[in-house]
Amino acid sequence: MGLLITGILLWSIVHLVPGAAPQLKLKVTETLGGGAYRAVFSALIVISLVCMVFGWRNTAPTALYGPADGMRVVTGALMLVALVLFFSSRVPTDIKRGIRHPQLTGVFLWAVAHLIANGDSRSLVLFGGLGVWAIIEMLVINRRDAAWVKPETVGAKRSFVPVFIGTVAWIALVLAHPWIAGVPAMPDL
Repeated sequence: MGLLITGILLWSIVHLVPGAAPQLKLKVTETLGGGAYRAVFSALIVISLVCMVFGWRNTAPTALYGPADGMRVVTGALMLVALVLFFSSRVPTDIKRGIRHPQLTGVFLWAVAHLIANGDSRSLVLFGGLGVWAIIEMLVINRRDAAWVKPETVGAKRSFVPVFIGTVAWIALVLAHPWIAGVPAMPDL
């Protein structure tokens, strides 16, 4: 469990530094240079992901609660929305007019969906930890950036792009989930 927690903490700290401690980021960037800062940031994120993967695999799950019957549909729907939001962050879309942080909101929904589907200790640590990080990250960014300036309207046609990409990604993840996580995403299929 220690490696899993280390990975989550490293991920969170590295991501929170630019918003919570912009002076530290500026000082490190000035010292190392912009390219080196990005390289160190990326390396630390990769290390955090490796810690999370190996920490997950090396932690025996302890049952804490059982998923409620019929919640697979809720989990699947939350995952679809999470993926649409995640992909909305990188393209112009009217979704950004209603949700300030679509990518982080998507991460939070991903975490909630997995907490609904998995009632064990390592799931609570991984998905709960990353869900809490997403909320804290949104609050830190809001504090740093102050007032939210909503983007201009781009229309339904352009806003459909992340919906399409998110839906395709959702289908791909449902099909690949047995190989990624070792269990089917939709056991009834």
